[in-house]
This record gives sequence, C-alpha cells and structure tokens, in this order.
Amino acid sequence: LGTSTPGHPENTTTGGVEVTTGPLGQGVSNAVGLALAEKHLAARFNKNDCTLVNHRTFCIMGDGCAMEGISNEAASLASHWKLNKLTLIYDANHTTIDGHTSLALSEDVEARFRALGWNTIRVECLYDSLNSFQEALEQAIMETQRPTFIQVESLIGHPSKKEGTSKAHHGTFEKDDVEEIKRKAKWSDKEPFHVIPMVYQEFQKQAEYGMSLDEEWNSMMEIYKKKYPIEACEFHQLLEGRLPSHWEDVLPRWTDSDPMDSTRGYSEKCLNSLARVLPGLIGGSADLAGSNKVHLKNFDDFRAFESPWGRNIHYGVREHAMAGISNGLALHGSGLIPFAATFLIFTDYMKNSMRLSSLSHAGVIYICTHDSIGLGEDGPTHQPVEQLAGLRAIPNMLVFRPANGNETAASYKVAISHRNQPSVIALSRQKVESNLAGTSKVGVEKGGYVISDNSNEVPDLILIGTGSELCLCEGAAQKLREEGRKVRVVSLVCWRLFDQQPQEYREAVLPCNVEKRLSVEAGSPLGWREYVGTKGHIMSVQTFGASGSYIDVFKKYGFTVESIIEKAHSLLQ
Repeated sequence: LGTSTPGHPENTTTGGVEVTTGPLGQGVSNAVGLALAEKHLAARFNKNDCTLVNHRTFCIMGDGCAMEGISNEAASLASHWKLNKLTLIYDANHTTIDGHTSLALSEDVEARFRALGWNTIRVECLYDSLNSFQEALEQAIMETQRPTFIQVESLIGHPSKKEGTSKAHHGTFEKDDVEEIKRKAKWSDKEPFHVIPMVYQEFQKQAEYGMSLDEEWNSMMEIYKKKYPIEACEFHQLLEGRLPSHWEDVLPRWTDSDPMDSTRGYSEKCLNSLARVLPGLIGGSADLAGSNKVHLKNFDDFRAFESPWGRNIHYGVREHAMAGISNGLALHGSGLIPFAATFLIFTDYMKNSMRLSSLSHAGVIYICTHDSIGLGEDGPTHQPVEQLAGLRAIPNMLVFRPANGNETAASYKVAISHRNQPSVIALSRQKVESNLAGTSKVGVEKGGYVISDNSNEVPDLILIGTGSELCLCEGAAQKLREEGRKVRVVSLVCWRLFDQQPQEYREAVLPCNVEKRLSVEAGSPLGWREYVGTKGHIMSVQTFGASGSYIDVFKKYGFTVESIIEKAHSLLQ
C-alpha cells in the first residue's frame, strides 16, 4: 500500500510515467494523442531556421491491446494523419490470461496494421541478437510518411519453467524456478534487486546526453525569441500551462431580449469565442461536429499535409479512440486543452477513457449534446437516461448540465480553469431561454444555488432542477406563488462542485428543515435522493424514452409545468 510502483503505472503516482494506461489498448490511443500533439505544434511553431518541436513517440503493446477495439480505431487515425514519428512496438508473445491467443485470435496482426497504412517490420530472432531490434528502430526513424509497427516475436516467461504459457502472465515464480533462472543468467551470486555498475554508468551517460540536448534546445529557444517574439510568447504560455489574463471576459453574456436557442447553440458561441483567446484549445467530434456544434469557425481542420496546424480534429465514428487520444493531448505537457464531442448517449462507447481522464488528472472537456429524452425523434436508442448518473459517479469528474446561455458560459469558465480535472458539459438539442432570471456564473461555480425564492427565510417547498427542466421548475414556482405558496427554485448544475462547498453554504441553499423538496431532471433518479431527502419526491425517467417530438415526449413522461404543480400539491398536502 502506498507504493510508487503500483500494479499498473499511474502518471500521478510515479515519476516518469507519462500516461495511465492500465486497461488494454488505452496506451495505444494515448500514444496517438502524444504524436498528434507533436505534429500539430511542430506545424504551428517550427521555422525553417528554428526547430522547437521535434520528438518521437514510442509505445509498447501486447496481444490484449491488439484485440481491444480502441487500438484499431486509434491506429486507423494514426495512419490517416501520417504520424510518422509514432512507433508502436508489439510484444507478440501470443499469450493472454486464459491461454494461447489461438483461443480467440487468428488474424495476422502485422498484416492488419499494414492494411491500415502503417510501415510494418517483424523481428524474429530477438534472443539470438538484439541488433535485429535496433535495426528495426533505425528503420522506423527513417520513415517519413507513415507510423511504424514493429512486431517482436517473444517468449513470455523466458527462460523459466512457465516459458511460453499463460501462467507466466500473472502470479509468481516458484523459488526453485527463480534459482534456475538466475543460474542460466549467471546471476546466482546477486542479491534481489541488484543493479550492476554498468547500468548506472549507462543511465548516467544518458542523463548527461539529455542535459546537453536540453542546453541546445534552450539556446535555440533564445534565438527563436529574438527572431519570432510573438510566436515565442505564445509557445511559452502553452508550455507553462498559463491561461491568458482575463480570458474569461470573451465568454458571451445573454439577456432576456436575446432569442431562444438550445444549450448546444449557446455552447457553440462560447467555444468559438474561447478559441480566439486560448491558443491551446483544440478538438473535434466523432462525426457529429454539425450536430454537436463544435466546429471552430475561424480555424483550419487538422489535415496531415494540408494543414497540420489546424485545430478542428475529425475523429470519424470512433468515440473510444477520440477520448483516449484526447487524454494523450491533455497529458502531452504542452498546454493543449482538448475537447471531445458526441451525443451524451455515446459516452458509453468511451467510458473507460473518460474514467482514465479523471484518474490521470487530464483536463479533457467532453461536450455531450442531445442530453435527454428531449432530443425527440431519434427515439430511445439515442435518448440518454442513465448516462448522467454514471458520469457523475466517476471520481474527479465535473459534470455540468446548464439550463441556459449564461449557465453554459459559466460551465465553460469552470471547465477551462480546471486543467487537472476533466469535465462533461451536457447540452440540450431543444431550445431554452437565453437568460433565465436568477441564473448566474458565480452560482454555477458553486455547483448549486438559489435562482428565485419568495420566502423571507424558510420556503414551503424547494424545486430543484438542471438543464432544460430548470425553466419548468421556475414556471411551476410562479404559478404556485400565485396560490400563496412560498417556493424556492434551485439550480443544481454540477453536483460535485456543490458537494465541495462548505456545509454552511449547502445548508443555506437546501436547509435541512425544509423537507418538502421536488427534483426535476429528465434522466435516471439515481443520486437525487441525497438532495431531496427521504420525504422529497424525484421526477425522473425510469424507462427508455420514446420517439416523437420533444414536446410530446416530455409530456408523456410528465415533464411539464402542470405535472410539476401536481406533484408539488401532493407534497404540500
């Protein structure tokens, strides 16, 4: 417990670990993200007489990684993007936990990568001579058009009794087997964890070589500053992870006179405003840029040859790889702020990578539109119900469901500010008011806040809403107040932020002595009991949705002002 070398390496625990890659295939997509960052930044900042960005990315994968779909998605993009500085080393020992790979794998993996467009090399005689592997690496470095896949035929557990078997994949080796391995390696007289002096010497040489490279780079940077001061300033800002002063001032502000739009529409305006002042903002969608409204209008698409400096990334229909690649972009250490967009329902395709965003402290912004049964005609296959509950359950993940334009802008402010924490911004397809009275950016930063209250201190009833349902809560509250009721309306836009507030603040918003509470959200009821209490009521969706206009679907499931008033009456009685 507490080791710096846990079972699966974590970038936040062990120095020198760039990304957390435990689940198989994730590292491949992360490597593609790292290589993508290099190609993009090199195109933006390198000059004919000054090269600032010029590194290679190496990734080791196993048979399990070859089977996971995310590796194929990511490899397809790496080839399409011509990431020639990416080298993938495949440890082909043909063994998985259950046994030989022949149990479930029969294709030629090298041929598959060749078909994807990779430069492929096979190393057969690793144990006879390491030169064959060195030659393969040298060939990879010479490649100028394609990423390189090196398949290394190996024996797991060599040279133990478990050699070539799945038993060598996990567990420990018997004492007599360890002694025999040490005898074969002429290591019998060495204590456990002994490191011979030559290894220290070689690492010292590499450290000194690295320091000399660092000095060369710093000298080049000084020349660059003098020749290209504007680019140098922007580059340093990115490397230091600094946000420009007053960057949040560009976020739009909406008034009551502004026309109604969907929150994905408000998001589009926020994203494009931010792109003008945040040089690190880069991202795209899984073939839904138009629907998600995430295209950066004044910037090029990222294209391998035509415009590698472009900040609009087209991932195609590859949600899982998109999230894994975004983690690589975020953890590259160059100040990039990646966003990844899709429908909220399709976060299920990329959940594992999103979880790793949180575990890795990767500040990816997930823009998830079509956030409820309110999307309408696409029907239950596309209407999210349980997705918000699942995402809110991920530790360290900020999940926002803004109700209007100003809450959307505030959500972006918080998401951009939290560079070591991923965010999900769940957005509507249907139109909502641009500025619901009482909503505020300061309130969003606290996760939950009072938007209206006609009681002096203690209301009869508290209505709690998120997203498009918040305006329904306010509409119901106004009618209940006309009946003489004291009603408070609370926006609970981000649960995690609200839970992090001091007890005094949370008590001020949701006082314990007000037990009559009604939550309204067109999604799963899971988690809401904590906020409405044992005597409150939860208006939610507990089945799959239905195909139809969003107004009819909302009415079918009770998300109307009239239904909220009816539930409120039953609580108040």
